[in-house]
Amino acid sequence: MIEFDMDLQHGVLTVQPRGPLSADDFKEITASVDTYIEHGPDLTGLIIYAKFFPGWASFAGMLSHFRFIKDHHKHIKRVAVVSDATVLAELPALADHFVRAKLMHFSYADVDGAMEWILETEEAVPES
Repeated sequence: MIEFDMDLQHGVLTVQPRGPLSADDFKEITASVDTYIEHGPDLTGLIIYAKFFPGWASFAGMLSHFRFIKDHHKHIKRVAVVSDATVLAELPALADHFVRAKLMHFSYADVDGAMEWILETEEAVPES
């Protein structure tokens, strides 16, 4: 089960796994994200806010998770992993090879820092 919030003003999706991830979880998230992307720019960011990784409820849940990543990673500028769980703390280093978004890890207590990082604008490169 995943609870999620789509901040339409800032274009930030926050997901909080509360139990094993199911295919239905990703149907709901996909519908929300796809609607946002159809009517506006890419997502500014994704915050994965989890004390631990709960695994998947089924093989279909795992496939839906991977399909969501495959279909949406090009539409997300930054991903903040907010967790003290070892497996999730290592996620940015692993995922950096497969996704276009910038990734960063934050401790579970620093969800505000994660949001600040997601929302900060990239500094302009000085012209030569």
